[in-house]
Amino acid sequence: MIWDRKNECLPREEIGQLQLERLQSTLNRVYRNVAFYKKRFDRLKIGPDEIQTLRDLAQFPLTMKEDLRESYPYGMFAVPLREVVRIHSSSGVTGKPTVTGYTKNDLHHWSQLTARVLTAGGVTKDDVVQITFKYGIFTGAFGLHYGAELIGASVIPMSTGNTRKQALIMQDYKTTALVSTPSYALLLGRYLEQEGINPQSLSLKRGLFGGEPCPESMRKEIEERLLIQATDNYGVSEVMGPGISAECEYKNGLHLYEDHFIAEIIDPQTLKVLPPGAEGELVLTTLTKEAFPMVRYRTRDITSLDYSPCPCGRTLVRMKKVLGRSDDIIVIKGVKVFPSQVESILLEVEGVEPRYQILVEQVGGVDTLELKVEVNERVFSDEIKNLQKISAQIERKLREIIGIGAQVKLVAPESLQPTDGKLVKVIDRRKK
Repeated sequence: MIWDRKNECLPREEIGQLQLERLQSTLNRVYRNVAFYKKRFDRLKIGPDEIQTLRDLAQFPLTMKEDLRESYPYGMFAVPLREVVRIHSSSGVTGKPTVTGYTKNDLHHWSQLTARVLTAGGVTKDDVVQITFKYGIFTGAFGLHYGAELIGASVIPMSTGNTRKQALIMQDYKTTALVSTPSYALLLGRYLEQEGINPQSLSLKRGLFGGEPCPESMRKEIEERLLIQATDNYGVSEVMGPGISAECEYKNGLHLYEDHFIAEIIDPQTLKVLPPGAEGELVLTTLTKEAFPMVRYRTRDITSLDYSPCPCGRTLVRMKKVLGRSDDIIVIKGVKVFPSQVESILLEVEGVEPRYQILVEQVGGVDTLELKVEVNERVFSDEIKNLQKISAQIERKLREIIGIGAQVKLVAPESLQPTDGKLVKVIDRRKK
């Protein structure tokens, strides 16, 4: 199913022309209305008129999260505050919050884009959609909420946590579509098994997952435990939130909505634009945002772009599943560690949930690594010797597969608290 066939199936030549026109408009908007961009462009002696082709975008400076924090709260807004009808922000746990704004037109576009995401995942007006993202100042829940309502589906705004009640609502209200992080869907599936609830007794048919990477092994277990079809979607709160890209039923990459965003892949070290198909850091430029336009925003997410045709009929470029983050690579005693490697190990351990946190510190000049891992209720209430056995198993696998030593600490289910609706996977407290 395709929500907006006209724009999701445009010929590639028309996509390029539309992007160029909207890019020129965006650059003019930020140059006139955002002091940060005017100063940056003037310093490099470039202006909106420099854009003659899409390749010219590479001449313009990159925008980073630190730039948004330095412009706190409204320095990056391109419209007067009276035209902003919605404000979202990060929590500011690791520094000043990043504040984003939306005009009425922005919210209209956002709803349309999340309707595309949900439709690509199989949601129709006949569905009952249970949203378990956190409602509040974060972007995830509200973005998908209004997209589901636009489609005409029934929405259950459950928000996060309280797994027992989530399961009860799912049973009683006949939920057919689950919107959550993949790790929470897996936790929910394991909870149902623990409570003896047969997933066949549910009305659940599909799951739409975002907010964190979803390896294929995790997707497979979710689908088997909940008896659903699971699709991945991608969003960046500083750019818009959910609605940037999503998988279709073929699950061969996430269709990126190029009529609203330009995607580039850069080398995170040299910052040079890489050719199609190369793996690197995703950079996004908004094309239709009025209140909070972004030019070449560094997402820090590692992926690649695939321009080959998709059997679904969409002509949009597809981004591969996010492999990790350029700022999450940990180097411990010369060994490079990706959080995805840790996640793959945990998925093989019985009783362990795929929710974890890596803490890196320097003690007496020596790097140390602590891994906090959630376990299910049954394991957590088990005998100490069994918990020690699981910890030792994880520690052994980390040494054998990755080549690092770590202290593993098993914690209660749902005890690791998310920030900005996402669980921070890596906390590096070493002096840089």
